Amino acid sequence: MKKTPPVRIDYELLARFPADFILKNFFFPLREEPDKIVIMMHDPENLDKLSIIENFVQKDIQTVRADKNRIEQLLKKSDTFSKVLQEKTQSSFTKVKPETATEEVEESLSIEKLTEDEDSIIKLLNNILFTAVSKKASDVHLEALENRVQVKFRIDGILVAAMEPLDGVFHLPLVTRIKVISELDIAERRIPQDGRFSIKIRGKRIDFRVSIMPGIFGENAVIRILDREMIMESIGELRLDILGFSEDLLKTIWFHINQPYGMFLVTGPTGSGKTTTLYAALNEIKRPEDKIITIEDPIEYSIEDIVQIPVNEKKGLTFAKGLRSILRHDPDKLMVGEIRDPETAKIAIQSALTGHLVFTTVHANNVFDVLGRFIHMGVDTYSFISSLNCIIAQRLVRVLCPECKTRHRLTRQELLENRLRENSGPRQVYRAKGCKACAFMGYRGRTAIGENLELNDEIREMILDKKPLSEVKHLARKFGMAPMRKNAMDKVYQGITSVEEVNRVTLKEWID
Repeated sequence: MKKTPPVRIDYELLARFPADFILKNFFFPLREEPDKIVIMMHDPENLDKLSIIENFVQKDIQTVRADKNRIEQLLKKSDTFSKVLQEKTQSSFTKVKPETATEEVEESLSIEKLTEDEDSIIKLLNNILFTAVSKKASDVHLEALENRVQVKFRIDGILVAAMEPLDGVFHLPLVTRIKVISELDIAERRIPQDGRFSIKIRGKRIDFRVSIMPGIFGENAVIRILDREMIMESIGELRLDILGFSEDLLKTIWFHINQPYGMFLVTGPTGSGKTTTLYAALNEIKRPEDKIITIEDPIEYSIEDIVQIPVNEKKGLTFAKGLRSILRHDPDKLMVGEIRDPETAKIAIQSALTGHLVFTTVHANNVFDVLGRFIHMGVDTYSFISSLNCIIAQRLVRVLCPECKTRHRLTRQELLENRLRENSGPRQVYRAKGCKACAFMGYRGRTAIGENLELNDEIREMILDKKPLSEVKHLARKFGMAPMRKNAMDKVYQGITSVEEVNRVTLKEWID
């Protein structure tokens, strides 16, 4: 067999094969020649399978050997899993009966299971979850509409429709099935419910967090996907220098994560990459002579040589109680997944003041809003400001697809609308277009942007003296703080992202 060549997907050739047919026979079409079609297989000696494919295309087949993982990567990239989901939904699931929603869940999902001829709500939900994981979605949304159900995936921070809306007959069985596997009350439909479940997909166990919310047309469901291996697959390994931060911000982060004590705090909304940044920081500084302990809800990624404790509120293990126990476990450095309440905040601050280096996150829009969040929690302002070394605020922006991004020259009107000064940077930028390589989104992947506030003596004194925020901002910028929007616009001028994407995650404001 020939060695596997670098693959450029032929979407026209791919469209000639039903997605379900490709998965059942597990191959990938590479190219068509006048007298044959070249396909990639992991078992080219399977003559029965070859005969089926040849009969389908009515041409000779030439095979190229590749391992299963390589073929699966190409199937993901070509969106084949999504096509299977749509085909299954349109055809085999039309016979579904509501009572099948209480059947027992499969222990493991695989391509073989998903292509079996079985009609059930279990099958529909499993296909949705399998496709979402394959497309590296962070969330699955099931939205109840009038006589319809819309299924959406959040991919790279953006909601996209996973398929055409389902008939309303699917709504109750789907939500009931989700409740059953999440151990929620299937009879209660008037109040919100939260739960979780796990499924083994392609040999690895993936956790899912579920939120059920009543709506005008019935209950809506959001399923958060917690795939611990997904980040490792997308960036290779967990290092700060490949997350996308600017060089100046990286130097600041490096300086503060190597301090002997104090608090290193990362802020931003849900899904802004805060936890990934903390994991990368811990992964960089771990040493055999240090004891590092984390308490998280949930543990999203497993890091070698670090003790990681999952919060379990049903059993009484909260952030605050777990943090007290950690301090009796003789740690050098510790990470608190999120500060949500005054008790956890006070213990974390006390830990930072008594010789520990504390890594943590809190939800806030920018580095200055963090100060107000803690003060409103009722913590002692002097203790908090004294313990704090640095605050990093971050967002994730989508990266323009290199295959189809187009040049654009900003007009004077566009500069004004986006609050950009004429001398702030080059007018030549790039915009998203969309092609088959990026599923017509115009973007592929995400990168981090951020801003930092370093707490030196002058800034601490201003905050404790309750000086106006404008004065604190002016002093911080005097000491080298660059606003998040400026860091984001630098990526625009470098051709990494677009002005539209920056506007999606940052406020329009004049920057110097």
